[in-house]
Amino acid sequence: MTETSAPIPSPEDARRVACVGAGVIGGGWVAHFLARGYDVRAWDPAPDAEARLRRLVDAAWPALEQLGLAPGASADRLTVTATLDEAVAEAQFVQESAPEKLDLKRDLLAELDAATPAGVVIASSTSGYPMTDMQTEAVTPGRLVVGHPFNPPYLIPLVEVVGGERTDPEAVRWASRFYEAAGKSVITLDREVPGFIANRLQEALWREALHMVASGEATVHDIDRSITEGPGLRWAIMGPMLTFALAGGEGGMAHMLDHFGPSLKSPWTRLAAPELDKALYDAVVAGCDDAADGRTIADLVAERDRGVIAVLRATGRLPGAGAT
Repeated sequence: MTETSAPIPSPEDARRVACVGAGVIGGGWVAHFLARGYDVRAWDPAPDAEARLRRLVDAAWPALEQLGLAPGASADRLTVTATLDEAVAEAQFVQESAPEKLDLKRDLLAELDAATPAGVVIASSTSGYPMTDMQTEAVTPGRLVVGHPFNPPYLIPLVEVVGGERTDPEAVRWASRFYEAAGKSVITLDREVPGFIANRLQEALWREALHMVASGEATVHDIDRSITEGPGLRWAIMGPMLTFALAGGEGGMAHMLDHFGPSLKSPWTRLAAPELDKALYDAVVAGCDDAADGRTIADLVAERDRGVIAVLRATGRLPGAGAT
């Protein structure tokens, strides 16, 4: 990045964060950064923003204490400012969490770009807009990135990071390192895709669920239980790809694709399936081998089983739990 008016600290040394937008997502970010020991300045245009934000932080703090606070972490390190300019004046990182309206995002990011010290990375919590579409009005769009969290940001580790066509790759790298230093689990996307990764997967499941409710094929209760009592338990341990690899037994993903690949043509979903050609087949098998990182199928099965038992125990759903 260039055009800095003052030295920009390394991602690991940055300690002053500005959070612009203090609703559910923005407030969750505030709570997370406070719990990690940062000094946080927040701004939101709503007249009751400060009261709502402090209530959210107070409500989140017991959970954060259970997770473990960073040295020096305190809710007293929050300052709610009267203006946007005050919030970002000394920021070393900016997290924007305004409502999901494209014109609003464009205007706000341009305003943040004008007010924030040169060279400081500005991240948007957008749930689906590509940064390319949001950075159009900014004078220095190279420092604008997506930093997409999951609700609530103070509990769910994942953040997806990606730049736009005019984003400096160094800004993406800086943001990814900063989030990692701030205790997040970071996926840095190689390219933009609307909705990023996790929301596209969530949306596919959500749309199919709505179809089944609309057609009377399943109740809301049935749909939720089908996940919480079924694949959701496995996904908490290793996600859908390695989970399906285990469905192939000792043959792993290759055997699973050979055995279940034809079902992609079955009407199990209203989404069109991609063609399972050799390139896709090889990419999925190789990707699972890479994700396994040397663990055998037996190793993965044992890891999955331990994890599912732990989830069941933690949620009070382990069969026989509580019996003496």
